Amino acid sequence: MSEEVPPTPSRRIVSSRHLAEGDGWEASELEYGMIIAYNAFTRWMSRCMAAAGNGELTPLEILVLHNANHRGREKRLTDICFLLNIEDTHTVNYALRKLVKAELLSAEKRGKEVFYRTSPAGAELCEAYRAIRQACFLDGLPRTDISGEELRKIAAQLRAMSGQYDQASRAAASL
Repeated sequence: MSEEVPPTPSRRIVSSRHLAEGDGWEASELEYGMIIAYNAFTRWMSRCMAAAGNGELTPLEILVLHNANHRGREKRLTDICFLLNIEDTHTVNYALRKLVKAELLSAEKRGKEVFYRTSPAGAELCEAYRAIRQACFLDGLPRTDISGEELRKIAAQLRAMSGQYDQASRAAASL
């Protein structure tokens, strides 16, 4: 008994047809999906943060604020860059300075290291964001028919793909 192989779709949903030719064309569909998801996610973060009370923060600043708030532990620039997989530390450093100036983070220098912690105002803003996220995003998630376990699998696959892209970027940098 042989398994039936589904037919290859005749229409490929990609952003760049020239990247969707030959073997591995499916990666172009994934990349287009990531482009759309990235832009939708950054738009969502900005609008959610605006609804939470601060429409001035960029998506990177929102990510940095949430990461600094994570588990209520202080973090260094290198910790935040590592956890968010950001190579350009100067962009995160700029975001940190802006968040400190806005009094959403506090900074404490110890030796050569600076440690950042969410201020009470920053923690309050993160909690307001959480409430908006619950009402506008999480409450509608059951309509997608994607279970929590399926979301976890998608997240694991995205992390695996990020590793593949990281490896490919190192290879490309050596050319």
